[in-house]
Amino acid sequence: MPRPVTLFTGQWADLKLDDMARKTREFGYDGIELACWGDHFEVDKALSDDSYCARKREQLEKHDLKCFAISAHLVGQAVLDNIDERHKIILPPYVWGDGNPAGVNKRAAEELKNTARAAKKLGVGIVNGFTGSSIWHLNYSFPPVSAKMIDDGFKLLADRFNPILDVFDECGVKFALEVHPTEIAFDIYTAERALDALGRREAFGFNFDPSHLHWQGVDPVEFIRAFPDRIYHVHIKDAITTLNGRSGILASHLNFGDHRRGWDFRSPGRGGVNFEEIIRALNDIKYQGPLSVEWEDSGMEREFGAREACQFVRTKDFAPSGRAFDAAFEE
Repeated sequence: MPRPVTLFTGQWADLKLDDMARKTREFGYDGIELACWGDHFEVDKALSDDSYCARKREQLEKHDLKCFAISAHLVGQAVLDNIDERHKIILPPYVWGDGNPAGVNKRAAEELKNTARAAKKLGVGIVNGFTGSSIWHLNYSFPPVSAKMIDDGFKLLADRFNPILDVFDECGVKFALEVHPTEIAFDIYTAERALDALGRREAFGFNFDPSHLHWQGVDPVEFIRAFPDRIYHVHIKDAITTLNGRSGILASHLNFGDHRRGWDFRSPGRGGVNFEEIIRALNDIKYQGPLSVEWEDSGMEREFGAREACQFVRTKDFAPSGRAFDAAFEE
């Protein structure tokens, strides 16, 4: 059976869900991954209105779309982050509140717990998201960074996320961290350390997104092989490095889409990610969940890109072999 191909709505939150669902079906997708912002999926309404989740399901079913996951990236970012004015534009007003950093952290943690409860009401078993990080700014060790400072960052992960994961366990829902720069886990080694900090509890795994690994120089296939039992969801997104002797991998404070950057995101199949090997690795670990396109390409019209991406994923996905190719020669 081919895996379902879905579209993540995070980059389309300017559209109402009715329009987004219609377009998603027209583009050729089997399902939709709902962002918990815009009007796509509102956690507070899901918990306060007993008919809300049923209405959302009806909106999707009208377009013959399935939903396997919802995504709480924005609120998750504020759980561990050192809060500043940037967070105001990504958080619901009731989470931002008065902007006091400790209060924002606390309200974001409560919102993530509520997201698990809302996912259960919707009938979805995966919440994708971010954690934020209190130590991302220490990534370059100057002034010198002590081991204790890094240890404290992972201890904070345990302190703040274990109570969140308790609620996920109660709801029968899993949290899938998108391993990503600015998160507590951004590569293989930090992902391993995050699992250890949380006692490797089953409620915590990963939303595998190869684009964020590729531009760092980490082989996405190695990530799959390192965590075969923790790949709870998969994003399909591409990236490219453009190091030409002038550009750098740290991107020079240049925004996405600027040709001077040393790397950028690309529509699937138009960057440097080897999706052939990714599919083979996903087959090896017996991943049968959705392949969810997170479409980001500053140089391409998004509807053209989303439609093309759907067809690209379908051409790349294939089932594993049920027999050895030379089995006919066996006695």
